[in-house]
Amino acid sequence: MKMATMLASFVLLSAVAWLGYADEKKARPAAEKSPGLEKFKQLAGEWVGKETSGKESGQEVHVIYKVTSAGSAVVETILPGGEHEMVTVIHQDGDDLALTHYCALGNQPHMKTKGKTDGDKIAFKFASASNLKSEKDMHMHDVTYTFVDPDTLKAEWTHYDDGKLAGTAVFELKRKK
Repeated sequence: MKMATMLASFVLLSAVAWLGYADEKKARPAAEKSPGLEKFKQLAGEWVGKETSGKESGQEVHVIYKVTSAGSAVVETILPGGEHEMVTVIHQDGDDLALTHYCALGNQPHMKTKGKTDGDKIAFKFASASNLKSEKDMHMHDVTYTFVDPDTLKAEWTHYDDGKLAGTAVFELKRKK
């Protein structure tokens, strides 16, 4: 009998807790949508183009954009399935946008925008990094995305080495149709 009373109490408390959680979930105001994140969400699909940098010019590149997490994040996969596949996750952080780039170099730079992003250029600046011994280690430092038109995107990635600018990789992409 004592076990049945304990079980009934547990079920009742669980139900009350669940109802409280459901009410709290309803009462939360929706976050203001970021125009910048909306731009990234419109990239969903496959993109192809060229990557140019100082030494190598015109290397073919394939990129996939996927909206995930109930529309709260966009995953960019550069060179999917390849030896140097890299993933970047872009999401809203208050009025800013933030991203984490999971780099083939083995580190994970975190970058942020400053304030609302509603233009055709969205610039992310280095904020911190995981798996980086010091900021003098080679890492991606900044990226600027230029939304040229609905089917054309330009991404300019700058990387640092020894604490200073070491190069820029530019991706000029077209939506795959």
